[in-house]
Amino acid sequence: MTVAALADPPSLASPPPDPRREFRRSVKVALASLIGTSIEWYDFFLYGTAAALVFNKLFFPTFDPLVGTIAAFATFAVGFIARPIGGVVFGHYGDRIGRKNMLYVTLLIMGLATAVIGLLPTYAAIGVWSPVLLVAMRLAQGFGLGGEWGGAVLMAVEHAPANRRGFYGSWPQVGAYVGLLLSTLVFRAVSRLAEGDFLAWGWRVPFLLSFLLVLVGLYIRMQIAESPVFARVKEAKVEARMPIVEVLRRHPRNILLAMGARFAENGLFYLFTTFALTYASTQLGVDRGVALNGLLIASAINIFVAPAWGALSDRIGRRPVYIWGAVACGLLAFPFFWMLGTRSPVIIWAAIALPLVLGHAAMYGPQASFFSELFSARLRYSGASLGYQLASVFAGGLSPLVATGLLAWSGGKPWGIAVYMIALVVVTVISVALSAETHRSAIEE
Repeated sequence: MTVAALADPPSLASPPPDPRREFRRSVKVALASLIGTSIEWYDFFLYGTAAALVFNKLFFPTFDPLVGTIAAFATFAVGFIARPIGGVVFGHYGDRIGRKNMLYVTLLIMGLATAVIGLLPTYAAIGVWSPVLLVAMRLAQGFGLGGEWGGAVLMAVEHAPANRRGFYGSWPQVGAYVGLLLSTLVFRAVSRLAEGDFLAWGWRVPFLLSFLLVLVGLYIRMQIAESPVFARVKEAKVEARMPIVEVLRRHPRNILLAMGARFAENGLFYLFTTFALTYASTQLGVDRGVALNGLLIASAINIFVAPAWGALSDRIGRRPVYIWGAVACGLLAFPFFWMLGTRSPVIIWAAIALPLVLGHAAMYGPQASFFSELFSARLRYSGASLGYQLASVFAGGLSPLVATGLLAWSGGKPWGIAVYMIALVVVTVISVALSAETHRSAIEE
C-alpha cells in the first residue's frame, strides 16, 4: 500500500483556514474584550476621580483638607490590595475551567460594587460606618478587576494571528483609556452642577450608571467563543491542578520581571491622572474642570495611539517599545510639574497628555501580549494576572498616596514626586531589559 493510500481522502481532510473568517473572529473577540474592559475600567476610575474631588469632603470631613485627601487616597489604595487576590482566584479557575466564564463573574462583581458606592450614605448620615462601607466596596472592585484583566487580554491575544498579537492584544488595553474617558466625561458633566447639588447627589450618578453598563457588557461577552489555545489545552487534558503553585515554581523570574515592568506604567499613570486632579485643584487653585479636560484629551488620543504602539511591537519587538515608553515618562517627570505650575489651561492639558501619549501608551499597548507570552498556555491566566496585579499594589495603589505624602513633607514642592517618578522608571527599564524578547514566540503549549 502506498503512502498516498494511507492519507485521508480529500473529502475527509480538514479544510484550510479561511483568512477572512479568522480576521473577523479576531476583530470580534478583540472588540468584545475592548468593550468589556472599558466598562470595568470605567467603574474603577470613577473611584479615583471621586477620591480626588469628593470623598475627602463627604466621607472624611473631620480631617484637615490635606489629611482628608490622604485618607481618601488610602481607600483608593485598598482596591489595589484586593487585585492580586482576584488575580489568584480567577487565574486558578481561568486556567482550569476557561477564560470566558471568568469574564462574566468579574464584570458582575465590578459593576454591582460600583453601583452600591453610588448608594452609600455619607459620614454625616451614619458616621464612621460610611468609610467602612466605602472600603468594603473598593475591595470588591479590586477583587473583580484582579480577575478581569487576565481573562480579557488572553481572549484577545490567544485569538489573534501570531504576527498581530501586539496589535489585537492592545484592544483590551485601550479599554482603560475608554473607561477613563467615559468616567471623566460623566464626572465632568455632573461637576458642572452647583457645589451643593454636586456633593448632595450629583457625584452618585456616574456610579449608578454602572447598572446599565454591566447589562451591555454581559450581553456582548456572551457572543464570543472560548480561547482556541485554552480549548486545545482542555482537549489534551493537560490543565494544571494548582495553577498558582505551578506558575510560582516554573516561572518565578518572569513573574518578578512582569511586576517590575509595571512599576513605571502603573505608578505613573495614577500620578498623571488621579493625583494630577487633586494637585491642580487643591495645591494650585486651578478649576477642577481644567485637569479633567486634560484627561479627556489624553484618553481620546490614546484610544488610537495605544494600538499603534502595539502594532509597532509586532514589528520591532516588545522590549524596545516598552523601554521607550518608560524613558519618555522619566524625561517628562520634572517638566510635568513645571507645566502644571503655569496654571495655563492649554499647558496643563499638554502636561497631562504628553506623558500619557508618548510614554504610558507605549508601555500599555504592547503589555498584554508581552505578559501573555512570558507564560505557558496552561498557566498563562495565573502567571500574567499575578505579575500584573501584584505590581499594582506597590505601584499604582500607593503612588497617589506616596505623592501626597511627599508633597506634605516638602512643604508643597513637587520635586520629591518627580524623583520618585524617575525611580519607578529605573525599576521598569531594568526589568524589561532583563526579560526575554517574546514577539516571535509561540503561545501554544
